[in-house]
Amino acid sequence: MPKKKQIKTTKEDQSEFGKLLNEGTYLKIPKVGDTIKGKVISAGRREVRLDIDGYTTGVIRGRELFSEAAFYKDLKEGDEVEATVIDLENENGELELSFRFAGQKRAWEELVQAFTAKTMLPAKILEANKGGLIVRVNQMSGFLPVSQLSPDHYPRVTGGDKARILEKLKTYVGETFDVRVIDLNEREEKLIVSEKSVWEEFQKDVLSKFKVGDQIQGIVTALADFGAFVKFDSLEGLVHISEIAWQRIDHPKDMLAVGDQARAEIIGIEGSKIFLSMKKLIEDPWARVAEKYHVGDAVKGKILKANPFGFFVELDPEIHGLAHVSELSEKPVADLSTIGKPGETMEFRVVSVEPKEHRLGLSLKVQKEKKNKEASVEEGK
Repeated sequence: MPKKKQIKTTKEDQSEFGKLLNEGTYLKIPKVGDTIKGKVISAGRREVRLDIDGYTTGVIRGRELFSEAAFYKDLKEGDEVEATVIDLENENGELELSFRFAGQKRAWEELVQAFTAKTMLPAKILEANKGGLIVRVNQMSGFLPVSQLSPDHYPRVTGGDKARILEKLKTYVGETFDVRVIDLNEREEKLIVSEKSVWEEFQKDVLSKFKVGDQIQGIVTALADFGAFVKFDSLEGLVHISEIAWQRIDHPKDMLAVGDQARAEIIGIEGSKIFLSMKKLIEDPWARVAEKYHVGDAVKGKILKANPFGFFVELDPEIHGLAHVSELSEKPVADLSTIGKPGETMEFRVVSVEPKEHRLGLSLKVQKEKKNKEASVEEGK
């Protein structure tokens, strides 16, 4: 550790210094909170001493030094640095200074520059909460919301279970993500960053190769209540549940599994979001439904699901019909389970066929009436 250099002043010097102070012309007297420049007299692990314009000495020690130790670790005598005044006179009559506050000011200035230039910065993940990740960027604490994570890190949890989302986010603690600053306010100490913004920039060149109508081959990477995610050429698109198959399905897992190969057509591109359709590459079974089913036909179907408004009925694997509650009985039905239950096969009568709307109406009531009439005719013979 280099020897400490003491600045000695004679009575004549002190008199001249007092004169300058009284005149207030040549020296700018610092105030608490000011950031001032000084030259290093000595630098050690426990303290750094600065010569402040030749008229006084400043010292940086304790937490005011340690928090910025990495940045100032290579200081040597004669180096000019900035520090913030935290006390005009300590027990030794010296200026008490801080690298910590000066470092924060410098860090905020650099963050403002990065925000303006849209520069990519590394963010160290410190903690996780239900809303996102607490990160450290340029020595400052910030927040990376879940909505600003890239597709690779976004926690796709079935049902949006918050506990499982948090569990997934916690696995990122200790990692470093590339981010961009999207909002900051020094006064409020608010710093919001986005990983998705960086990801979107990298995807632009790849995404420019594709257009609506293109067909892609990819792999199913995740399933959610609302659809399936398919990765292709380092991009990822969403197949909404309504675009997976022509028939109605309750959940994508009824048709797909993670790791499945998938063919799809691009039906929309919005920024970095890509929307896909698998069913567009499959012949629409409803195009020929009028050839197979006619109004008045008696058909057998399996009840797939019971809702307050009726039964969803599978006539064949591709064509599903609806038996509205008003078509189940002549009398009001309070409990559908008294009529039929999921998994039960029943005989219905086709009452409407609408191929363009992908709708086929069924009736238990009409079927019972027909059967009763037929029975009456047989009895009268």
